[in-house]
Amino acid sequence: MSLFNETLLWFMKRRMPRIEAMYERPLDLQYDGLTRLITDGRDTEWGRTYGYADFNSYATFRERVPISTYEELFPYIERMMQGEQQVLWNSPISWFSKSSGTTNARSKFIPVSKESLEECHMMGGKDMITLLIQNKPETKIFEGKGLSIGGSLSSDTMNSRMLMGDVSAVVMKNLPIWAQMIRTPSLDVALMGDWDQKIEKMALETSQENVTSILGVPTWTLVLIEKILEITGKRSILEVWPNFEFLVHGAVAFGPYRDLFQSHVFPSSEVRFLEIYNASEGFFGIQDDLSRPDEMLLMLDYGIFYEFIPMGETGEEMESIVPLEQVELGVNYAMVITTNSGLWRYKIGDTVRFTSLSPFRVKISGRTKHFINAFGEELIIENAERAIARACRSTDAEMKDYTAAPVYMDGGKRGSHEWVVEFSKAPKDLCTFAAVLDQTLRESNSDYDAKRSYDLVLGPPVVHAAPQGTFYGWMRSRGKLGGQHKVPRLSNHREFIDGVLAHINQ
Repeated sequence: MSLFNETLLWFMKRRMPRIEAMYERPLDLQYDGLTRLITDGRDTEWGRTYGYADFNSYATFRERVPISTYEELFPYIERMMQGEQQVLWNSPISWFSKSSGTTNARSKFIPVSKESLEECHMMGGKDMITLLIQNKPETKIFEGKGLSIGGSLSSDTMNSRMLMGDVSAVVMKNLPIWAQMIRTPSLDVALMGDWDQKIEKMALETSQENVTSILGVPTWTLVLIEKILEITGKRSILEVWPNFEFLVHGAVAFGPYRDLFQSHVFPSSEVRFLEIYNASEGFFGIQDDLSRPDEMLLMLDYGIFYEFIPMGETGEEMESIVPLEQVELGVNYAMVITTNSGLWRYKIGDTVRFTSLSPFRVKISGRTKHFINAFGEELIIENAERAIARACRSTDAEMKDYTAAPVYMDGGKRGSHEWVVEFSKAPKDLCTFAAVLDQTLRESNSDYDAKRSYDLVLGPPVVHAAPQGTFYGWMRSRGKLGGQHKVPRLSNHREFIDGVLAHINQ
């Protein structure tokens, strides 16, 4: 083992006591953090509006500060993007992470403060490595390089001094020199915007490196590996990277890909898989125990204060909101965060279930709205409704009901979305309907557009026109007729759409 590897391992192991504090005194970390957040936000416009100077308890904070959605915070964020400071946060903001999922625009832009960058996103990256080492003490991960599959950066059209991009790109651009030394590909390639050229250049560069780990979305990872195998003529990526040890994955559910990666992509007992929960708004969780797939330790000292809204059985939010000490196992909660970038009691849109209360571990259970996020596309119901409406107008059709779900990548095939639409008036041309649907989704959702780029991850949508009475018959067969029961529009699994297709083929 090299001196460099041993030195970095020693350095990272020293961080373990910090993580252990999340096991031993989680509530102290949370309430100490809330006190700091309130203090830092006191002199901002938001803090003055809600009287932060008078706050002396969580109860006061909870009583006076409203729960906010992105749409409600957007007027403040827009002013920050134009250069105003001291609006939501007290330190200068010049970075914004970009993602989809908003109803009022193609993308949403989340402010990234210096504190959030260093104390949340980068801290999460370091703790991720610490937990890798904790799970595999004999690792030689630093003998080679970590491959990071990130996004791209651009200037804000409203203010050229503001920079924006995927949160992975924002973090990558700001990494310290020692971290840049142990990653690949080169920064110029990693931050390219054209994904077709980017995958080609990444494959050429990284196929020549001793890659020991990957940090990326499973879908893009598969695309890159296929390109490397095409370039090298190798049958297995382990022939290219024989010292590979870890795949760190996030952004989409890993369940549908787990067997593919374990049995075919990395068929080796030496390769481990670790999940992280990192979003534009913050770094929330890391899998601390590899024997517990899909479960992540909630990271409690990253400048984020958590609250949770219980969700009803039919997906509606309940009126109550609870702090961390009042959560229960197995309940589906909408997550509310207060962050060191000035997101105050912000509904992130994700739902989680607690799988452990000592320590606090969570499993991502979905979104507060219907969605598809099998490939990192974050397709929400508003995107779908807009696209369906335009496709109907363009083909003189009338839609009665529909459902959609992912077709997962398998055996080298690209993924796609599959739609079953029951029309009260059929479109003049179903192919045109599908094309307009696809184009509108690309225009409405930047993440969907990126995944559709060059058909690298997502192929065109597959649209079936269902016979009259399909959804009524399917709902009746499930005992779900009645006003309180609705056809699931978007699902991140295939249970519903497979049931509808089976009903059609009876």
